[in-house]
Order: sequence, then structure tokens, then C-alpha cells
Amino acid sequence: MNKLRMDLEAPVGGDDVNHVRDFLVGLQSKIVAALESIDGGAFIRDEWQRPEGGGGISRLIENGAVIERGGVNFSHVKGAAMPKSATASRPELEGAPWEAMGVSLVIHPRNPFAPTTHMNVRFFIASPKDAAPVYWFGGGMDLTPYYGFEGDAVHWHRTAKQSVEPFGDELYPRFKAQCDKYFFLKHRNEPRGIGGTFFDDFTELGFAQSFALMRSVGEHFVPGYAPILERRKDTPYDESHRDWQLYRRGRYVEFNLVWDRGTHFGLQSNGRTEAILMSMPPLVKWEYMRTPTAGSPEAILLTGFLCVKDWI
Repeated sequence: MNKLRMDLEAPVGGDDVNHVRDFLVGLQSKIVAALESIDGGAFIRDEWQRPEGGGGISRLIENGAVIERGGVNFSHVKGAAMPKSATASRPELEGAPWEAMGVSLVIHPRNPFAPTTHMNVRFFIASPKDAAPVYWFGGGMDLTPYYGFEGDAVHWHRTAKQSVEPFGDELYPRFKAQCDKYFFLKHRNEPRGIGGTFFDDFTELGFAQSFALMRSVGEHFVPGYAPILERRKDTPYDESHRDWQLYRRGRYVEFNLVWDRGTHFGLQSNGRTEAILMSMPPLVKWEYMRTPTAGSPEAILLTGFLCVKDWI
């Protein structure tokens, strides 16, 4: 039996699960506090229970001074049988009891020059019959600008690299490539944003170090995003900039509803719909065959930023 398979089947006890949960609850609070200090407004707190098992804490701000809509969710849910979206690559787990916990956030700033961002860190554990529990970690963070700034992109990717660098030099290019591949609108043949990091089904460092990697990704979100938001939140803009922002937000909606596995998992597992769909922007628009003027900042976003690129 190879090392990876041994690690997948290594017993993970209740203390391990509790340590992950405690970290995630604390991470949610720290991120909300950082975002509140930038916006000046308060996130509401909505604690909920799930009839099938578990629950969560939704933190949400709408119509803030800086953040038009933002959600930072913690969830710890349980079920009697794994949903299809979680067993596509693990058919042997079909029907197994499971637990899933994580922090997931999406921030939609009001200013068109401030990018939308997403971050997620998560932990799954399944208990197939007559076999040891199977666990894995996942996560990542990505950035979706509406106007491109090279300094922002470099800072974002440098921080993403720093989050995984202590665990292996090969992880950042690998996770960056996975992010570029995952956050891609196949029906549009275009990336959702400028990427970052993305990993899933991760156990190869063993429980302790895989958990440490997940923690590091979560803890690097604020250092990666807060300076960009602070820099762009007061940039003057007009209705043409706002119009472009609303149009490009449509791509975000399309990805979340059509391609995002997290959205599919939440809906298939009878998750809390309001919490799942709080990632959607409050205002959005679609236009038929819209093409920006050549050489405009809007055109430069499409050709110079929404492409696979080595930013650092």
C-alpha cells in the first residue's frame, strides 16, 4: 500500500475534528473584524441549524460604505450519505456518512476599481462501512478585478505564494495552475479572474501538515486582500465604470451557478440556500455581445489580465 493511500486511511479522531473546527470559527471572526475595520460598518451574525445534522454561522454585510455585499460563512454540516458532487472522483465513498466544515467568503466591493474576491478553506471526513475514516483538506483564494492593476495582481499572487511556500516549493505553481483551470468559464472560454491558489482532496503531507497548510492559506487572505481594498476603495469613478462592473459581475454569477462544485455540494446536500447564495452580487446585468473599445481599460482587462500569466 503506498504512502498516500495509508494516509487516506489513517484514523482521524474527534480531537482532530475539533481542532479544525476551532480554527475555522476563529478564522471567520478574524476576517470579519478586518473587513469591518475597512468598511466601518458591522456584519450581521446569523447562526443556523441544519435538520440533517450540523449548522453554521453566517456573517453578512450589505450596502456598506465600502462593501456592497459581503459574506463570510462558517459551516459544519453532517449527513448520512455523501452527495454526488463529493464522490465523483471517489466512488468508493458513495453512501458513506460524512462531515464537512469550512469557511467560505465572497466580497463584492462597491467601487468598480476594487476587485471582487473569494476565499475558501475546508475539511471533509467520511466514514465508509467497514473501513477507516477518510479525510481531506481543500481551499484557495482568487481575485476577480473589473479594472486591471499590475501592482495589485503581483501583490495578490506574491501573498498566495507565501501562504504555501513553507510546505514545498512546488506547491504554488501547482496550486496556481489548478486555480487557473478551476475558475474558468468553459462556456465563455475565459477565466473568471486573475487566479491565485486552489487545492482539493489534499492529504499528501499527513494530517498535521495538511491542516497547517490549510491554516496558512486562510491566514494569508487578509494580508493579500486588505491592502488592495484599502488602495482602491476611494478611487473616483463614474457611471460608465459602474456599468462595466455590473456587466462583468454577470460572469461571476454564471460561474457560481453553472460550474462551482461548492455551490453544487451545498444545494445537493440540502444546505441552507440563503447561506449558499450569499456569494451572489446584489446588482448585476447582462448585455448581448458587448465588446469594449480597443485600447480602453475595459479591453485591457480582457487581454492583459484575464489570461493565464505568471505574475511574479
